Amino acid sequence: MATLSFSARADISARAVLLGGLAALSVAACDDSGLPAPVATPVPPISDVLAPPGFFAGPVAQTAPADNALTEARAQLGRRLFYDKRLSRTGMVACATCHQQKHGFAEVDAVSTGVDGQKGDRNAPGLSNLAWANSLFWDGRAKTLEEQASKPIENPIEMDLKLSDAVARVAADPAYMAAFTQTYGGPPDVASLPKALASFVRILVSGGSQYDKFLRGDAGALGVEATHGHAIFFGERGECFHCHPPQTLTNDGFFNNGSFVEGGDPGRQRLTGRTSDLGRFRVPGLRNVTATAPYMHDGSVATLEAVIEQYDRGGRGHESADPLIVPRHLTTQEKADLLAFLRALTDDAFLSDPRLGP
Repeated sequence: MATLSFSARADISARAVLLGGLAALSVAACDDSGLPAPVATPVPPISDVLAPPGFFAGPVAQTAPADNALTEARAQLGRRLFYDKRLSRTGMVACATCHQQKHGFAEVDAVSTGVDGQKGDRNAPGLSNLAWANSLFWDGRAKTLEEQASKPIENPIEMDLKLSDAVARVAADPAYMAAFTQTYGGPPDVASLPKALASFVRILVSGGSQYDKFLRGDAGALGVEATHGHAIFFGERGECFHCHPPQTLTNDGFFNNGSFVEGGDPGRQRLTGRTSDLGRFRVPGLRNVTATAPYMHDGSVATLEAVIEQYDRGGRGHESADPLIVPRHLTTQEKADLLAFLRALTDDAFLSDPRLGP
């Protein structure tokens, strides 16, 4: 399969739809009024997605494991499950409850609210471009999308439902039974249900921001302020690039960014027990960061402006912060430029694509 950029694929798709539409109008049967009958515009499959600039080249299907090959039917089945509240004990919480498309598949609350109104202690991060991630969750406790998918379902303060019970609920729905039989060769089970969910999350690829256009060669895509902000972000003034390298905007590692305070969430240390992991959390990607507020692992920073201020003053002062977290003394204009660059990471088409909604 030849690899096309997002823009090239969009141009080809647009031309195909236009030519197809014109051809259809020229041969369509007429209705009683003598006018051509309406012709349905084909909807592009959600699984036909390519990597954004700077990621591994090729279709996202290449990232799927051999036992869960990506197909359109599997992605569509996962999309339905993602929005289905029956996967929670109370029937009131779905994956999409905490991962809302218009917010970059993140949430507007500082921490997640699960069944019976229970509050978690971490913010639900955005879900774009996780097909290339080496670990999931803030502490990295899952290595694959398939492994990640079932954990919120069974978490007692999130969806609080045994995976086997979720499977039973799904199996009671004839439409689900038919879909699982078609896509996985049999009734839903504790292996295929997470695989379907993972297939949908895998195709949540965001690569249409102004920054992505810049990466594809449009030198003027960023604008003056964002261009200056780009230089700060990837230069020695900001040094943001150590955790958020060019193109992917995440090093997929774990970092203490200065947000930890004494007695707070220990982060990855809770998983590993290592002293060096105190306050370390997975570095998130930054595409659509304007839509994913509030910020940090605990949602404790409300705005991007406040994020910039926290980094500029060198974090919150705890000795565990990484040595890179030091006061930057950015000027007012430099902060404005940096903010402009972060805003240029927004992919409006991704945030509003109806194919990704319920």
